[in-house]
Amino acid sequence: MSHHAPSHAVPETGSFWASKPGFKPILFLIAFAVFAFLVIIPPPQSMLDLVSKENPPGAALQKGTKTIVESVNKKLRPDDAAEHGAHKEVVKLTDRQVAQIGKVTLAIFGLVVFLWATEALPLGATDIMVAVMLYLFGILPLEEISKSYMQDAVFFIFGILAVAVGVAKTGLDKRIGLLLLSRIKSAKAFAFIFFPCIAMSASFLSEHALVALLIPVLMGVYKVSCKLYGIDKDRALGVFLLLGLCFAANHGGPGSPAAGGRNAIMVGYLTAYGCPISFIEWMKYGFPFVPVMGFLLGLFMYVVIKPKFKVQGINPSEVVKLEVSKMPKFGGKEAIMAVILVVLVATWIILGEEFGLGGPTLYAVMAMFLAKILTWDDIQEGVAFDVVGLYAAACAMGVALKFSGGALWMAGIFVDMLPDFLAKGDSLALGVSLATGTMTNFMSDGATVASLGPIFLPMSELTGVHVWKLGLACAFSSSFANFLIVGTPNNAIAFAMGRDPETGERLLDVKDFLKYGLPVTIIAWLVLWFWSIFGYWQFMSWPTFQ
Repeated sequence: MSHHAPSHAVPETGSFWASKPGFKPILFLIAFAVFAFLVIIPPPQSMLDLVSKENPPGAALQKGTKTIVESVNKKLRPDDAAEHGAHKEVVKLTDRQVAQIGKVTLAIFGLVVFLWATEALPLGATDIMVAVMLYLFGILPLEEISKSYMQDAVFFIFGILAVAVGVAKTGLDKRIGLLLLSRIKSAKAFAFIFFPCIAMSASFLSEHALVALLIPVLMGVYKVSCKLYGIDKDRALGVFLLLGLCFAANHGGPGSPAAGGRNAIMVGYLTAYGCPISFIEWMKYGFPFVPVMGFLLGLFMYVVIKPKFKVQGINPSEVVKLEVSKMPKFGGKEAIMAVILVVLVATWIILGEEFGLGGPTLYAVMAMFLAKILTWDDIQEGVAFDVVGLYAAACAMGVALKFSGGALWMAGIFVDMLPDFLAKGDSLALGVSLATGTMTNFMSDGATVASLGPIFLPMSELTGVHVWKLGLACAFSSSFANFLIVGTPNNAIAFAMGRDPETGERLLDVKDFLKYGLPVTIIAWLVLWFWSIFGYWQFMSWPTFQ
């Protein structure tokens, strides 16, 4: 499908059992043995209780149904005779069968996350396997699987990767880079000025767009810095630039409701709960988190990764000025690309909520074809289709987990595992953030808030904790998707676009997210707990609702 320079060219010699990225047969067999065991064992009693419970909080029930069993039957075993032939009796699924579907969905989910993390299969093959298994085990009808692969976020990721190819091809990325990086003169300034500024910008602008537009600029900085010191490649520098940008954009989330769909979902839940929160009120409780987290993130990246640099220093302002000085005058296709980009960003800001991000991005790709900025060959060479597929498969898994009750059961297990001191008083907000922050790494942030919000908000009445504290703790920590690629489009975009501009070699490994993302998530939790929840939140007034 795509014609990238192979990042791991391995000669086809040696034993069948030899491991290489994309083919690790021993890991693959172990994973499937565990998967088969999980499929065969009976579903736990807690899952049977959940699927038969009337109106469980947080469940995504079909219209006119009261239990997950009824809901699953309505979709998988509809009464519509026309669909099944005139006289065919519809055999309904039992509680145990529905619980089995939920359990198998979770087993597939575990298998897929393991395969993505280890690359025991190529990423693209695992992406296809998700659809095959959801169909094979009868978890979703075929048209639902197709629909769940074709979500707005998937079109957005494909479109934004294609737009980034056009931006780089016309040289517009270097000009944007001059504007953004002209004052950044060292790795220290990168860590302590650039990253916090990105985090604060991501509170109001599309964080995914910020990441996608800036990566080509940072890859230019990476390449020129390497050349300046006569070095072929410096992976530590690549990781510093790419993950620093990615994590900074992730943690802009708590700053305002405009930061992403997950926040909009929580605003909707709080309103439905009779405790609406305004844009300014959200900012009052959330925005102070962002610059502090941005600074500490910069400190972590600087202390942990900077000593591993092969280059002696980076001076983006010099690098970018040097590059721009070689460029022709602004005009022609570059000017057309600039107009397309400005219109696209304006559309995201003004119409994003109404029309989503995917549609306008595809219009921009179409405009680039019409303006002869891009050819299809450029798209095939520049867009990592396996990563687009990875996010599509993650969306499909999210839909299946929500529909089957698997996500709800997993959330319930998280909550039950919380020790007593995290289950009452303001400490409950800590427990909420732990559960949400963990779960958001395994499924999309929006899906996490959608499943956990209805479980956590009713706890406010039971424990006497203000409902906003629980709602905001849940929404804020859904931004902490740092240690798996599937957690957020930012991670997928950084992984897909983080390539050496000349060799096409990937600068990020799947394990890099785990290695650096896990400590960053722990820092984010600590900042949320001791700076926000037990910090300035203690001095703020919390409105009372009738």
